[in-house]
Amino acid sequence: MREKKPALIITFSTTTDAMGMEKFCAAQHLPGRLIPVPREISAGCGLAWKTPVETKDSLLQTIEEAGLHWQDVHVVELWA
Repeated sequence: MREKKPALIITFSTTTDAMGMEKFCAAQHLPGRLIPVPREISAGCGLAWKTPVETKDSLLQTIEEAGLHWQDVHVVELWA
């Protein structure tokens, strides 16, 4: 049986920012993937980065140092 698990969701104001996140994370071998923004959240471009909650501090520090832009960060219960 499937169960909901917490996930870190990073939202973006623009599609360009979301695609930049995807490209950067792939190049750096960082966990996560682009998903449609969950219904519980509203965001500018409709795309969000989903990654394990445990990565929050290190991931945010890494993408900030890289100069990437994001709109907001949420922890949401999503189906696994």
